[in-house]
Amino acid sequence: MIVTVVSMPEVAVTRTDLSQARERLAEAAFLAVDIELPADGPAPEPPIAAQLGLDADELDWFGSKDEPARAEFLGDRAGVVVPVVHEGRVDHVHAVVTERFLVTVHWGHVGLADGITAAFRHERPTDSVAAFFLVLQEALDTFRRAAVRALLETEELEDDMFEDREPEQVRRLALLRRRSAVMHHALLPYLQVIDTILSRRMMSPTFPEARQRAAQGFQSAGRLVLADIESLQDATRRAMASYSSLVAGEQNGVINRLAIVSVIFLPLSFLTGFFGMNFTFLTDELESRAVFWLLAIGLQVVVVLGSFYFLHRTRIWRRIRDDD
Repeated sequence: MIVTVVSMPEVAVTRTDLSQARERLAEAAFLAVDIELPADGPAPEPPIAAQLGLDADELDWFGSKDEPARAEFLGDRAGVVVPVVHEGRVDHVHAVVTERFLVTVHWGHVGLADGITAAFRHERPTDSVAAFFLVLQEALDTFRRAAVRALLETEELEDDMFEDREPEQVRRLALLRRRSAVMHHALLPYLQVIDTILSRRMMSPTFPEARQRAAQGFQSAGRLVLADIESLQDATRRAMASYSSLVAGEQNGVINRLAIVSVIFLPLSFLTGFFGMNFTFLTDELESRAVFWLLAIGLQVVVVLGSFYFLHRTRIWRRIRDDD
């Protein structure tokens, strides 16, 4: 277990344990605590909320594995379960904020702590609620960055398809399409529940104007990120459709070439089979060499020339050449 304490507003970062973090939460006026639990470890006993001196009854979900998206207002505190994209997977960060402190808990390294600390140093939040909105914004940024990277990869794959098509491209597109679906499935319910709680708080006359602006900014950013993910979904669908269309076009070209071969060789095959039959007219009547050459070779030459004339008149070759 890794416990990181950030003292505000000077943004002093220290490593400690749960007992010392609990003491500092009771004493400090403005504190941020990040707790990283082992990814494969058992659930802590007693629960994290109880070890930190928080209300364990109201926060029974705090620090629990596989907790779905959540946002709720608990009197003097708010609690959320925030989805975060890290190394291609979606993790969740649990956060509790009051007027005095912000506590986050997550299982394993989710790559959010460094970004949050840098945001604290640049933004210098004036209170724990402002720090809380910075955490929410940083979590949204992980989705935005992942969506943009995946969108650029999709566009590169789509460009490569027009040069050369490979089965590996289909597999990568399927993975990108699945990634976009996972991100959308994780972000959409989270934005819905947190929009509900923020809208209720903004309707309260006691909600400060600065916090209203922060909440509105977060809601606008959330809609933009969701639009980026939906754009990624559309791009992957379009790329899959483009691949299918290109493959279908290639198959049509192959079929057209087979049709050309059939136009030339099917009549020849018929003549060969016809004159290869052993019936009386062929064996008794066609005895001279001139008749043999006329029928065996002349008819085939005529058929080949007729086939080429037919192909020329129908312009099949030209269409195939234009398609290539």
